[in-house]
Amino acid sequence: MQIYSFSPFGYEGALVTVEVDLRRGIPATDIVGLADGAVKESRERMQAAIRNSGFEYPPERVLISLSPADLRKEGAGFDLPVALGVLAAKAAADGQSDFLTDPVLVMGELELSGKVRAVKGVHAAVSTAAASGIMRCIVPVQNADEAREISGVQVYGANSLENAFRALNDISFYESGSSLGLTGEGAVPAGCTETDGVYFPEIAPGYEYAELKGQRQLVRALQIAAAGGHNLIAIGAPGCGKTMAIQKFPAINPVLTTDEAQSVTRIWSLAGLIKPNEPLIRIPPFRIPHQTASIEGICGGGPTCRPGEISLAHNGVLFLDEAAEFRSSVLQMLRVPLENGTISLSRAGRTTTYPARFQLLMAVNPCPCGNYGSRTKICLCSLKSIDQYWKKFSAPLLDRIDLRVFVENKCEGETDIEERPGLTTTEEIRTGIACAVKAQRKRQGIKNARLSPQEILDHCALDSEGRKLLDRATLRHGFSPRAISSCLKVARTIADLAGARDITAEHITEAVEFHKLCATLPPEL
Repeated sequence: MQIYSFSPFGYEGALVTVEVDLRRGIPATDIVGLADGAVKESRERMQAAIRNSGFEYPPERVLISLSPADLRKEGAGFDLPVALGVLAAKAAADGQSDFLTDPVLVMGELELSGKVRAVKGVHAAVSTAAASGIMRCIVPVQNADEAREISGVQVYGANSLENAFRALNDISFYESGSSLGLTGEGAVPAGCTETDGVYFPEIAPGYEYAELKGQRQLVRALQIAAAGGHNLIAIGAPGCGKTMAIQKFPAINPVLTTDEAQSVTRIWSLAGLIKPNEPLIRIPPFRIPHQTASIEGICGGGPTCRPGEISLAHNGVLFLDEAAEFRSSVLQMLRVPLENGTISLSRAGRTTTYPARFQLLMAVNPCPCGNYGSRTKICLCSLKSIDQYWKKFSAPLLDRIDLRVFVENKCEGETDIEERPGLTTTEEIRTGIACAVKAQRKRQGIKNARLSPQEILDHCALDSEGRKLLDRATLRHGFSPRAISSCLKVARTIADLAGARDITAEHITEAVEFHKLCATLPPEL
């Protein structure tokens, strides 16, 4: 039997072999293999835990080797595998060799009493072990459900060192991992509802779009964004409702498939954000970082390359409220991940690549005072200050935004906010989204926003009238090739929402209107 543990670094991490040798000499315990402070301190914790669990600690000189030797080991998750390695070595020296022959992955932190505490990174560790052929693991009982989400793995949730040691020689302790199909919807977590074959989170209080008054164009843009995974920016005066509308977005964002949920769960497990009642994250992440966030906080970093906000938002949404208040360097850093769907981090000669395929939603004022372009208020900002304000975003970043909406405080022809009609309900918005999502999954298996150039040619063909409309818009508004592709993908989503097989002139017209901001926005902006 061979005991393995896991050393997290970035998205990948590495399996660590735990070897124990008992030899004659002055009683002492040595740990070799580039162990950090927390791992070295495990000597004292595991010795106390072994004695307090009713076992005898070996009176010989104990050498514990963590290999590969040139890989730095960090964290308290090595307590349990080291303790089990010592107990197994002593049992073998005493002539007890009835342990299971298969390799086993072990993770867990020990209390002095011998109880096992939860650790982070269990989902990542078990999935890495399964990929290497290690199909049996012992983890803290609090992490057991998280580990069982890896298909085919036999898991034992240990609450004490004594029980974990018994599991080394009794296969009946283990329970099989999840049997969910990794390509379908799989089991739907509690708190989700079905709309026309597509699952959505339950509509919690505060997530009903019928509560909004008047902002029909913004809600329509959010529906398109949710259906096709498109990036969106909402521009409007303070208090116009753009932030409120975007914060309701999780209610219309479809639940992740099991395939999508696996990578999200791995990232959140490495960050230590897995909830006990949600071992597999099926609700798309919705991250709202503060405006003071640093580049490291957004893209990730630190000695072990922890995931940043854009990786935590993988397969979900990154919402930048008051986006102009973020540092210019932070905003510009988003360009490459938006294009590639990944981010590479390098620290101390090591490199890791996190998936970062997030949907970017931004809410921003049109100028520092917030009144530029308003029909009812006067802007007091100078042209220079407005120019500096918008230089934070840069043309390359804005060119990656598919949907641009100018949100006015008042709707045309209205005199009082109370007179504004309520919008369609969240359930009605979901119906169109479900239709579009099913069409995309059947046609290409990915969201329209992720279509490659070849897939755009295959699935976004235009008739002669639609082509003429797009050509005229390109000449009039100076669309770049990326902007043209964006219009085609948005038009494809609009057609899917309508249940149409082909893109018509009406669909391409609406896509162009959203990409050139809006006719209500002053041309100077």
